[in-house]
Amino acid sequence: MPIAYIRALTSHARSPRANRHLGCALAFVAGAINAGGFLAVRQYTSHMTGIVSAAADRLALGAGGLALDALGALLCFLLGAACTAVMVHHARRHALASEYALPLLLEAALLLVFGMLGARLAAIDFVPAAVMLLCFMMGLQNALVTKLSQAEIRTTHMTGIVTDLGIELGKLAYWHRGALRPTVAADRARLRLLALLLLCFFAGGVGGALGFAHAGYLATVPLALFLCGLAIVPALDDLHVLARRAR
Repeated sequence: MPIAYIRALTSHARSPRANRHLGCALAFVAGAINAGGFLAVRQYTSHMTGIVSAAADRLALGAGGLALDALGALLCFLLGAACTAVMVHHARRHALASEYALPLLLEAALLLVFGMLGARLAAIDFVPAAVMLLCFMMGLQNALVTKLSQAEIRTTHMTGIVTDLGIELGKLAYWHRGALRPTVAADRARLRLLALLLLCFFAGGVGGALGFAHAGYLATVPLALFLCGLAIVPALDDLHVLARRAR
């Protein structure tokens, strides 16, 4: 891919095209991590609805330890989102080109950690460290896409996307009779984007599940390299600027 295109994906100056392309790429990654991670730790980690419900169920049933595990996963997702906010605003304060690239590079590094140490992390009974790590990564990514797209795009969970997709399909199917005002019209561009995000998440899920089934935890390595490829150019730009200033 041309360097200019890769740079534009995570640059400070956002465009609808860059948001769409990056959103679809990260939806694929999130789907792969969520599905592959489920095979590894027997728990989905890309969305918090089920985890909050699990915490409530376990608490009501008197399983306090398991409820704490679920709340710990929630806390890690929250911390991941907070970490993205800190990194993005720090980069903005220092006029770095990599304000959106840094969280992706951190996610890539954590994916490598999960891939190399995942089996050991999953074996820890007292603290489900593998689940915590995956939740942190998903919070990191979800906050990043939310910030750069002004909350227009989500990539780690599909509930909102499927809801919006249904709304747009309803508008598309609405039958106008007479001169009814105001008219009801579907946003076809948004409809295409929502469908593509859903498709990318699903395709990533299939790829992640197959990858984990055949390669185990090492299936995360290609995903980490893919994230690095998306984010490395702005980071190298910043290193080049810092090197020039140091001369």
